[in-house]
Amino acid sequence: MSDTSKAPDGERQFAVIAGSGFQALAKETEGRVFPTDFGAPSSPIRDLDYDGRTVFLLSRHGDSLLIPPHRINYRANMKALELLGVTDIIALNTVGVIAKGFAPGSLAVPDQIIDYTSGRDHSIYDENSASLEHIDFTNPLDSQLRLSLLRAAKAIGVSCHDGGVYAATQGPRLETAAEVNRLESDGADYVGMTAMPEASLSMELGMRFACLSLIVNYAAGRGEKAIHEDIEASTASAREQSMKILNAFFTA
Repeated sequence: MSDTSKAPDGERQFAVIAGSGFQALAKETEGRVFPTDFGAPSSPIRDLDYDGRTVFLLSRHGDSLLIPPHRINYRANMKALELLGVTDIIALNTVGVIAKGFAPGSLAVPDQIIDYTSGRDHSIYDENSASLEHIDFTNPLDSQLRLSLLRAAKAIGVSCHDGGVYAATQGPRLETAAEVNRLESDGADYVGMTAMPEASLSMELGMRFACLSLIVNYAAGRGEKAIHEDIEASTASAREQSMKILNAFFTA
């Protein structure tokens, strides 16, 4: 696996943030609960083993998948990972596709984000902070971590779209067709609900962050069928491919 920093590989600690459809990753292990200054994370932090390499797993929607996107305690999630010494985060998230030439069931590694969310606690710096840093968010997704994911996909022959703009919307409802038209005019290629504020909080806490996005449906007004009609089959296909990429990434 390609190095994504100047630090030796042995000094890096990876974590995976999983969304809906990844319950099997936890394998019903107990995990560890890490209270933070921002409260409790969505789930216990569990260990994944990749040929002797420990990778931490956090389920952003909780073990029962009952926490909606706009109610996730993103600050507690990211702070818990930082307290565990995490340096690199791979976020798995499902998205709808806006751009032409993409199909549900495939994968993407976005390189930009537009944030349309509101009302979320989006920074570790609040009225109680003793310090303040205005992070440079020009490139919100770590370029070298992205490259490593793409190389892992290529090595095992899994097709994965390189780049694109992730539009982060508030949820939990899906978008209207008119809203998707607006997102497209803004330059968005995919639409999801969880990349923000995960990406910015990660940067504030000094952790690298990249998304491995599972394209599970056409965005509103872009497909010929109802959005939920094929979503289960598309999610299963994309999930299987994403697991292969993670295995290649962590065992190479």
